[in-house]
Amino acid sequence: MKLGIIGAGKIAQEVLTFINEIEGIDLVAIAATPRSEDKLKNLSEKYGIDKYYTDYEELLVNPDVKVVYVALPNNLHYEVMDKALDSGKDIICEKPFTANVNQALRIFKKAEAKGRIVLEAVSNRFIPNAIRVKEEIGKLGKIKIVSFNYSQYSSRYDRFKAGDIAPVFSLENAGGALMDLNIYNIDYAISLFGRPKDVRYFPNIEKSIDTSGVCVLDYEDFKVVCIGAKDSAAGFLNSIQGEAGTIEILDSPGNFGSYRIKETGKDYENHNENGDKSRLYHEFVEFEKIIRTRNMEKVEELKEITLTTAEILNQARIEAGIFFPADREN
Repeated sequence: MKLGIIGAGKIAQEVLTFINEIEGIDLVAIAATPRSEDKLKNLSEKYGIDKYYTDYEELLVNPDVKVVYVALPNNLHYEVMDKALDSGKDIICEKPFTANVNQALRIFKKAEAKGRIVLEAVSNRFIPNAIRVKEEIGKLGKIKIVSFNYSQYSSRYDRFKAGDIAPVFSLENAGGALMDLNIYNIDYAISLFGRPKDVRYFPNIEKSIDTSGVCVLDYEDFKVVCIGAKDSAAGFLNSIQGEAGTIEILDSPGNFGSYRIKETGKDYENHNENGDKSRLYHEFVEFEKIIRTRNMEKVEELKEITLTTAEILNQARIEAGIFFPADREN
């Protein structure tokens, strides 16, 4: 696939470290803002990218670009995807897909009308360990309690407290701990168990944004507790507890570096099937295959997870009194 990257931040730079290794992907161009021109030039030289643009709309009209990867602040995802669809591009969009569920619904409706593929990049949908855990859950018997915790003290939190608001802590940019970190926990829970019966979010609010919070997903017969924090840190020990055993994930749900399983009466079994690849490598291998084969069954499967996650994030956030500018749109 002929790929164009829109964005030059941390996540885009991580993708650049491996994208040329994936068979079937040809990185054609990269775009960002005028203030990032020096960075774009350096990245283009380092990774052999033929063209760079300081206006993403110039990338969108490049006929050589067939697929765009949107790696911009959350609030820009909808606008860029909307224009990319008008330009006839397939899309890979970084999480969270959009600022709210209504935007997500509009994008998918437009993509269907135009015959385009749109995919959300959430790493733990595709990491081998995460997929394997889904297969192992049957060993645990009846599930009772699930606990996922992605707490990471943000390098921008001290600046935030001093009044310097980075996009990740900005309502205008659709930021906050729920959208940035807890989304990994919630999306993975939905991938494992489907739609919960109810959701409640209990955030810690500073300057109108959630800097941390606890989201409880009620599946009636069992509960899932999802913790996301950017104002504090914790060691990574995530667990899926069943009557017949427990799976422990010894890393953040976004990285999923290893896990172990203990069935009742047996010793721990340790597993790591990821290899030495970036946590993002596996999703791009899958995206290339989906787009090349036009696997619409897989597109629909991933779309349903995206929409369910978006609905849960919406409900959790709105009921907790956290509103983004996009929520005022019709």
